[in-house]
Amino acid sequence: MSGRTPLVAGLCSITLRALTAEDVVAGAARARLGAIAWGADGHVLPGDVATAAALARRGRDQGIEVASYGSYLGVGPPPPGVDEVTPVLDVAEALGTTTIRVWTELGITPESPIAERDRVRERTAELADAAAVRGLDLALEFHPGTLTHTAASTVALLDALDRPNLRTHWQPDPTLSSAAALDELRAVLPHLASLHAFTWGPTGIDDRRPLAEGEDLWPAALALAARSSIPNPRNVLCEYVRADEPEQLVADAATLHRWIDELDP
Repeated sequence: MSGRTPLVAGLCSITLRALTAEDVVAGAARARLGAIAWGADGHVLPGDVATAAALARRGRDQGIEVASYGSYLGVGPPPPGVDEVTPVLDVAEALGTTTIRVWTELGITPESPIAERDRVRERTAELADAAAVRGLDLALEFHPGTLTHTAASTVALLDALDRPNLRTHWQPDPTLSSAAALDELRAVLPHLASLHAFTWGPTGIDDRRPLAEGEDLWPAALALAARSSIPNPRNVLCEYVRADEPEQLVADAATLHRWIDELDP
């Protein structure tokens, strides 16, 4: 594969939300994963730079890098008079990552009134500009019920904002066919940060299945993600495994490793 981008199998820490951060590192090491995206809603809280630095060191000792900091900036309107941005930027720096996950506001979709969409665009631009001052990148959560509901709406937002440090994650919409999901991935590929890897049934998060049941989607998705050359490896992060079981993470990681290893050289 000409110009192939290396793919690194990793983990979103919220996949093991019930475990301690130390146990998340141990679980990732057991599954032979090379990166962790740390969640800001439990394992590494905004502003807790001491914990962030300690986890980054512990991960590196196990050969595990920090893929990103999974913040919830943007998921709702900013609280009046509260600086919610600086604590997130501080933790990202302490983790040693260059990427912060942000959201576009839940409930504001491509069909929302233009004033609401403009407000979310302006907020996203402000976040990107604040991160750029620190030399950090942002990656949008690719999520239903937001301005990143579809590939088309995500690309339109990214094109409108035109911030070089703003990209998007990607995850499959379980209501789409595999062919349609691959079309969505193909559309965002020039802006792609990482992929969130899972296999769900059509009813979504409550119908979690072994990753191996996504054979009709994931090998092709990984081939697409590896197709274009970027400066750094691209992370493929296991997320929301069946029943939140650490053993299922090990099995899913083995499947993901196999699919990556089977890509054309």
